[in-house]
Amino acid sequence: MKVVFFGTPEFAVPTLEKLINHSEIEVLAVVTQPDKRRERGNQLTPSPVKLLAQSFNIPVWQPARVKKDAETLNQLKQIGADVFVVVAYGQILSQEILDMPKLGCVNVHGSILPKYRGAAPIQWCLYNGETQTGITTMLMDAGMDTGAMLLVATTPIGLLDNADDLAQKLAHVGGDLLIETLLKLERHEIEPIPQDNSEATYAPLIKKEDYWLDWSKSALALHNQIRGFYPNCNATFRNQSLKITATAPLGTAFALDLTPELRALVDKLPDLSRESCKPGEVVSIAKGMGAIAQTGEGLLLLREVQLAGKRPQSGWDFVNGARLAVGEVFNNGGV
Repeated sequence: MKVVFFGTPEFAVPTLEKLINHSEIEVLAVVTQPDKRRERGNQLTPSPVKLLAQSFNIPVWQPARVKKDAETLNQLKQIGADVFVVVAYGQILSQEILDMPKLGCVNVHGSILPKYRGAAPIQWCLYNGETQTGITTMLMDAGMDTGAMLLVATTPIGLLDNADDLAQKLAHVGGDLLIETLLKLERHEIEPIPQDNSEATYAPLIKKEDYWLDWSKSALALHNQIRGFYPNCNATFRNQSLKITATAPLGTAFALDLTPELRALVDKLPDLSRESCKPGEVVSIAKGMGAIAQTGEGLLLLREVQLAGKRPQSGWDFVNGARLAVGEVFNNGGV
């Protein structure tokens, strides 16, 4: 089977790697986003997908706007691919492109469709506290993740998984599912299933204000926001911005989903949550772990933070370095 691969970020790399290494599949070319300038040194940096393709001497095309780039459109028409595969490419394909390959365009999407259509399914899935997600392969149409579904694979979500953790899991699930999808598609062993649009939910691009923490929310809601939008959620501490990158909600309702160390901590803290404490207030310091803060409902352990201009550090190192004291307050982000 001859394939053209469209993809850009690290999430797409395991899928491309599995395609390249499969004996029944030939990757003819890779289409990826143009190189971007990064903050340090302002140097142009190629996408992870481009780096992998180049290491296997696969042709790489990087149009700024693929549906408007005459050269790329002509190359896609002439290359003779059986199927185009799309994994987190970052551009919308025109109907002209979708109609080119004889088997169509197959997308690997990071959710169980029709839930979480859109640009950030992994992040919003975590934000909403889902306990299961997965990968859907689908035949693309002109809509936003609205095409007929081919195969689905599910995976559980751990309470302490963040967006990076879950993306790594799903990336490998997606690679295996795509291989199965392509082989069955070629053999006409899959019947595409139309999505039920009445059950659709959306996962839009994340905005700056989505990163701002509000301590009046519950401990679980804050934890889900922090892990979903990892590593960018921020609070205000001593009038400066502070990123909070890893937490744990402390409560008997979550105890079975926590590590043994954290479960032991929950058992020791039955009386710490008090109405007299304001949201964001430090109510205790867990030795070797970090600060425990009151929220609008329940307690939240700060397991990892990042001061402006510094590297991420453990909650315990932050407590010691800042000489944090019980009674200090973390304020809302974005202030």
